Amino acid sequence: MMTGKKPLNTSFLLISIIMGILLALNIIGLLPSVTTPLESMDYSIRDLFTRLRGVEEPSGEIVIVAIDDFSFSWTGFQWPWSRSYFAEIVNQINAGGGKVVGVDIILSEPDEAEESDRAFATALGESPAAVTVVQIVRESGQGFETESFVQPLSPYRDVLDGTGITSFIRDEDAIVRSVVAFDSFQETTYYHWAFDLARLHMNIPPPSFVDNSLHFNRQVVPLNGNSMLVNFAGPARTYPTYSASDVHDGITLEQDPDAFRGKIVLIGATSLTLQDIYPTPFSATAPTPGVEIVANVVDTILQGKYITTAPPWVAMLIVVTAAGIAYLISLPKRPMQTITLLLLTMGGYFVAALLVFIRQRYSLPVIAPEIMLFLGVVLPTLEQAVSQEREKRRLRNLFSRFISPEMVDQMVATQDLNSLNKRSNISILFSDIRGFTTLSEKMTPEEVVALLNPYLEALSRVIYKHGGTVDKYEGDAIMAFFGEPVHYEDHAVRALRAAMDMRIALSDLREGWAREGHPHQIEMGIGINSGEVFVGLLGSEQRINYTVIGDNVNLASRLQDLTKNYAWPILISESTYRQVSDEFEAELADSVTVKGKTQPVNVYRVIGRRGAPDTEKLQGWKK
Repeated sequence: MMTGKKPLNTSFLLISIIMGILLALNIIGLLPSVTTPLESMDYSIRDLFTRLRGVEEPSGEIVIVAIDDFSFSWTGFQWPWSRSYFAEIVNQINAGGGKVVGVDIILSEPDEAEESDRAFATALGESPAAVTVVQIVRESGQGFETESFVQPLSPYRDVLDGTGITSFIRDEDAIVRSVVAFDSFQETTYYHWAFDLARLHMNIPPPSFVDNSLHFNRQVVPLNGNSMLVNFAGPARTYPTYSASDVHDGITLEQDPDAFRGKIVLIGATSLTLQDIYPTPFSATAPTPGVEIVANVVDTILQGKYITTAPPWVAMLIVVTAAGIAYLISLPKRPMQTITLLLLTMGGYFVAALLVFIRQRYSLPVIAPEIMLFLGVVLPTLEQAVSQEREKRRLRNLFSRFISPEMVDQMVATQDLNSLNKRSNISILFSDIRGFTTLSEKMTPEEVVALLNPYLEALSRVIYKHGGTVDKYEGDAIMAFFGEPVHYEDHAVRALRAAMDMRIALSDLREGWAREGHPHQIEMGIGINSGEVFVGLLGSEQRINYTVIGDNVNLASRLQDLTKNYAWPILISESTYRQVSDEFEAELADSVTVKGKTQPVNVYRVIGRRGAPDTEKLQGWKK
């Protein structure tokens, strides 16, 4: 009886712990200066929901006059432009019937020509309504904080119909999702200038606070502190955009006389050179100009399509409910039923949160409830799974240093380490850079490492590709073998194929080193021998290696050494030659008595694949 209850009690305890952690993270997230991982992930989910919702049709009340790269190229101007040029742009907008002109440019410093400021101010004064930006600048350091207010010059203040702050909020992942709705300076409250643009367009009163809530156009503006989420209509270029030079030259009105009629016209930078671009939920990799973000803010306010996030108590209640549901799902003893219920519940909640967001613009927490559901079902079997995985990981970590991941998976499936120790007929490969010691003496340690690491990585990748096992690295030398722990009858052919591809990889590396100005006149010698060796795990409890030992290993090493004497890239033994002669062409180089041998052995130069063109055949190098 107790045996049946124990898993349920353990599950209940672990679920309670996870629920407590998630609730604690929700509470910590209430601190204004803290963004928890759950919040960051929920930001990404809300971005996904925004993209799944798709691009929405803008209100049609906003157009953008872009200070873009085309205008810079067309005019030949350098930034900042003369304000007389902007004056002529505003005159064109006025002539086209623009209703509100929004200037997304700081006008706190005078133009080089005083008459340019007068011309720009006059043009703005002739607009039905004109709005620009102010800045509240705060600086701190060494125990003090200063606050300053940056506003337009007096000629502009005399004609403007509204001003406002224009601060974007970049979250921890640098994406702009919200703006500062209001701020204060010397006990005066300043709202985001989008509110002035909207109120002048709709001819309604400005925003105000009632019972600690921000009200505008008979709606409560949902805020998080003093920030407001932007309901982005789409990525960059969602709003009609005209080049400033085309507007200035009258081309825009010639093509469309109603381009500005009755519209809010925003003048701002879209050129990459002015760096007023930001990633948004729609365009994390293709940033959106700041002036178009303002257009999205204005449209959010005009249409009253605010995004509301669930309050903390709702988020916590959903997490507690998810914990209870997870416990109920974990009760059935049939795995397929449990998995099906889990997937249906998690998927159902995700879809429900998506529909609520699309239809009501209400953002529910997703990550914490989904984590609670998932862990609540998985935890009852967690201990057993972790124990099994720990043993597999130990074996996988040991062999991933030597062989390809695919081969490691095959070995893990055997679960028998003793079967790895045996005598086996395999092929052994040794490679070495010719003259590396002399070369390294001319290089700094950092340069040696920068050359060796890519070299060893590239050649090891080739060995893995052909089913080989990397035994060890000794400086620039590589020792590898083919045919164990996964046995291949064609191990000699695989070894020689790998050797040929290692030559190609070296050629690619040399080209890269040459382009980077590194030493690149580098040659490599490879020796291959086939025969019976002992292969297995050697070492102590503290350190163990999977390696090969035996006389045939020594012969492969001697063949690699002989590449220096014969000035030939690849030498193989007779036992290897007999196994590869159908596919590869080789010639007898010599019959020599190598160190450790009493009888001479035949050494073969590898020429190349049979039937290969001469350009692919190996060539010797100068001694």
